[in-house]
Amino acid sequence: MGKKGKKEKKVKGAEKTAAKMEKKVSKRSKREEEDLEALIAEFQSLDAKKTQVIETACAPPSPRLNASLCAHPEKDELILFGGEFFNGKKTFLYNELFFCNIKKNTWVKAEIPNPPPRRCAQQAVVVSQGGGQMWIFGGEFASPDGETFYHYKDLWVLHLGTRTWEQIKAPGAPSGRSGHRMVLSKRQLLVFGGFHESTRDYIYYNDIHAFNLDTFTWSRLQPTGTGPCPRSACQMTPTPDGNGVIIYGGYSKSRAKKDVDKGTIHSDMFLLRREGKEEQEKWTWTRVNPAGVKPHPRSGFSLAVGPGGRALLFGGVCDEEDEESLEGDFFNDLYFYDINKNRWFPAQLKGNKSEKKKRRRGTKGEQTDETEEDKEKAQGPTEIIKEIVAEDGTVMTIKEVIPAARAEEDIEDEEEEEEDEEVEAAAMASLVEPCPRSSAMATVKHGKLYLYGGMFEVGDRQFTLSDLYSLDLHKMDQWDVLVEMDPKTQEWLEESEDEEEEEEEEEEAKGGDDEEDNEEEETSEEEGEEDADHPPVKPGEALADYQMRTEKYWLGLARANMGPDAKEKKVQKVCHAMAKVFFEDQE
Repeated sequence: MGKKGKKEKKVKGAEKTAAKMEKKVSKRSKREEEDLEALIAEFQSLDAKKTQVIETACAPPSPRLNASLCAHPEKDELILFGGEFFNGKKTFLYNELFFCNIKKNTWVKAEIPNPPPRRCAQQAVVVSQGGGQMWIFGGEFASPDGETFYHYKDLWVLHLGTRTWEQIKAPGAPSGRSGHRMVLSKRQLLVFGGFHESTRDYIYYNDIHAFNLDTFTWSRLQPTGTGPCPRSACQMTPTPDGNGVIIYGGYSKSRAKKDVDKGTIHSDMFLLRREGKEEQEKWTWTRVNPAGVKPHPRSGFSLAVGPGGRALLFGGVCDEEDEESLEGDFFNDLYFYDINKNRWFPAQLKGNKSEKKKRRRGTKGEQTDETEEDKEKAQGPTEIIKEIVAEDGTVMTIKEVIPAARAEEDIEDEEEEEEDEEVEAAAMASLVEPCPRSSAMATVKHGKLYLYGGMFEVGDRQFTLSDLYSLDLHKMDQWDVLVEMDPKTQEWLEESEDEEEEEEEEEEAKGGDDEEDNEEEETSEEEGEEDADHPPVKPGEALADYQMRTEKYWLGLARANMGPDAKEKKVQKVCHAMAKVFFEDQE
């Protein structure tokens, strides 16, 4: 056989190996999803042992992000449900339910029979009907290593008056997802966007669904006009008249090239408007171009609805991505979007007025300690020198001699202005504010914004927060700390590089279960031809010896399958995994 024939045979062999590996990844993905379902069922069996409602006074909840924080529609309480926490090695998911009395700043943990399974990144909406209800849709469950996910498409309601959970099973629900948004619009729950991710692939959504709170039915809306592109984690705010919603920002990612994903932070805005009566209502998308000072593009921001229907946006992160690393700039700024004026504006804290008065009184008192000698010196004329920089950069010096009386007045005016600025700066410097963060939970009750938890990163370490702040949106004076937390006390378990490599190699080289063996028997003839091209295992040869002896061959095959852009370290891992799979198949 000529060189051309050998080359073609080698290419076909590589294609078959790649197809075989793809098949194994697909089966592994299916197994992992089944494992997650089994783990969820195990947790639910533990929850099923709860037969009565137990409410216990407790300390504030543990650190978490991507939970649901809502204001009780009837009481002076906040409601916290679900969320996640990662300690460097393991991901923890919660379905705990907490109530915070905002008058007393006390917490109660409520254990209610038959709760929703553990999850994070779900959406929750409260309504006042029936003594108060909290509706929850979707979210995700993650494996302990945080590598695989199960996305929910279930709908639950917590009856706040009777302290009971109820799952609502209605046909036509949106597909399983997390990172979506849900708001109340008149008598409907509107669900928009989100994403679904598996081991092999991911998809982002821009569909919108409505759940009728009177008929308990789902329907998919078909708006006219051009709406937002698929995304998750956007801002979704109902309009004050209840006939529409505003969509702002969000995040999505797409495949840039093989094994390389590119993230996109969106900063566009759309209005979804309802027209006509209930039975003949029509929905229309319209692009919105707001005025004012817009937020810097970001993802992971917190959102809430303030007084007057203004949308609130706090914090978030702007990730700088390249093929080798991912670094983020975290924010702790607050922005308002006035829907009626179609205008963004940043929030400005005014500071504590009583503190400013004290500082002014102290400053004026210090000024009275003048000596007679100082006063006499001030009686003479004063020479004032001013430097002015022209547009071309030229510095001009201007001298002016002012009579004593006028000079004294001018100097006093200037000093007062400087004092006011110093007092203002000192008052602002003493203000406490939440540290920069993303994925925090926010809600508004009685005109106050409440902000809980979230996370930020320093290098490779993630800090998850459990602090609670409030801000009076009418006074806009200062943040009040209701629950403090020192993130330095948080334990972080580092995973060594050797552990990571071993886990990845084991995953790459897993042979599968009986079902996989049965399926592989059907293609054994083709694989036999393929295996014949690989370096054979010598009698009595150990795995390490075989991998060392044949490393050059398996490196070439791994590189051919993964492409020239794959990282050398990853190619090395796949090379060893492929050699191990072939070695074990020959035993």
